[in-house]
Amino acid sequence: MERKALIYPGLKVAIMGLGISGRAAARYASHCGAEVFISDSRDEQRFLAEDGEFIATLACHFEAGGHSREFLRHAELLLVSPGVNLELPLLKMLKEDGVRVAGELAVAAGQIGVPVVAVSGTNGKTTVTTLIGEILKGAGRRVFVGGNIGTPLYEYLMEPNGSDSYDIVVVEVSSFQLESAGNFAPDVALLLNISPDHLDRHLSMDRYVQAKMHLFQHQRPGNIAIINGDDPLCRQLPPGVQSVVQSFGKSEGCTAVIENGRITAMIGGEREEYRLEGLMPQNDIVLMNYAAAILAVRSQGCSYAQTSAGLAAFCPLPHRIEFIAEINGVSYYNDSKATNTGAVIAALAQFAGNVILLAGGRDKGDDYRLLRESVLASVKNVVLLGEAADLLEAALSDVTDICRARDMDDAVGLAAAAAEPGDVVLLSPACASFDMFTSYGHRGNAFKKAVLALRARSGPLEKSAQRHAN
Repeated sequence: MERKALIYPGLKVAIMGLGISGRAAARYASHCGAEVFISDSRDEQRFLAEDGEFIATLACHFEAGGHSREFLRHAELLLVSPGVNLELPLLKMLKEDGVRVAGELAVAAGQIGVPVVAVSGTNGKTTVTTLIGEILKGAGRRVFVGGNIGTPLYEYLMEPNGSDSYDIVVVEVSSFQLESAGNFAPDVALLLNISPDHLDRHLSMDRYVQAKMHLFQHQRPGNIAIINGDDPLCRQLPPGVQSVVQSFGKSEGCTAVIENGRITAMIGGEREEYRLEGLMPQNDIVLMNYAAAILAVRSQGCSYAQTSAGLAAFCPLPHRIEFIAEINGVSYYNDSKATNTGAVIAALAQFAGNVILLAGGRDKGDDYRLLRESVLASVKNVVLLGEAADLLEAALSDVTDICRARDMDDAVGLAAAAAEPGDVVLLSPACASFDMFTSYGHRGNAFKKAVLALRARSGPLEKSAQRHAN
């Protein structure tokens, strides 16, 4: 059932900031015939130098050098990017002025003419979103993949032929996006897991869980909710959820059960077995992601054969327990995407022990004491770097040996010096990257570069170790 468009000709629409999401929002508002107001924090000289042509193309109003109530109150609707905290005093004042605040999911609600699959969770969102999209494409479907993964949904809404261009939309959605999602109701909603993350923004786990549960609140009978059956927080669905609930995990009674390296799913009353040996790195994280994707694509008409072929063809994404090299009998893994304690705990569970853990970065309000049990069980040394090093050391210093590194090269060097044949050096930071790097990818690539430089210096020793490993 389509709803009235949130943006229409003549509506006064404001956008705060011209990042990827902000630019797409401004273009979409202009595309709809709205009167556009853009507010940016850059000083006017820099703003016009970098975005003056964009502003002129839209023929919009703008202010630079900060966001003011006087300017933004001219709008009837304010479109916020995911990075804008909805608790900002300015937003509260604008709401008092009668300005409606919404995000891209609220704008898209009811305006997408094809089925929508939405993927959320603390960890694994990008992998599962990409995997679902690839399986559907392999099955011959025209797929729009976007949202938090990089391409805003506004881009879909601006397609000249609308739903004629695509058969299905697969979108990654974050807790930030879900806070401003309005009546967004995906046909298929996946919640992969919930562990502490972004508590600097959400302030409590209860509020973080509540944001995630917005994913299901407006689903209707016949829609599908796919949840992690092993995760008690994922099972706490909001009262009155009308969708059909399916689950994945190791627990008895899950729709897709993981056992002995294979996934057994009940689809339409029939039992399907997916034997995945040799298709990917065998670990619980990968199997959970694959099980969720299987339920999603089978619900959208992919056959068993198409699904199996898609799983076999999929290449795991970088920076997620990514094997880099073996040097002198020591294995090096890049898990830079692990920006919270839940991801680190899951990563450590994939190794039998003898891990030298590289951690640290910018704190997001996580409780690093949650790492203690896993560190005690699997980690022999921790190398810390970045702004959160003091917090991590305070949480872990009595359960493992800790040293400090100046930068990534130093961290890899310290780890290599402490490592013995059979050990694992794992970059799994538990923190954001923005203290020393521009992104988790930048951080992961710095780790790779340092490891490969170490391998080059090892020379004949590396070759000997490789012959031994073979």
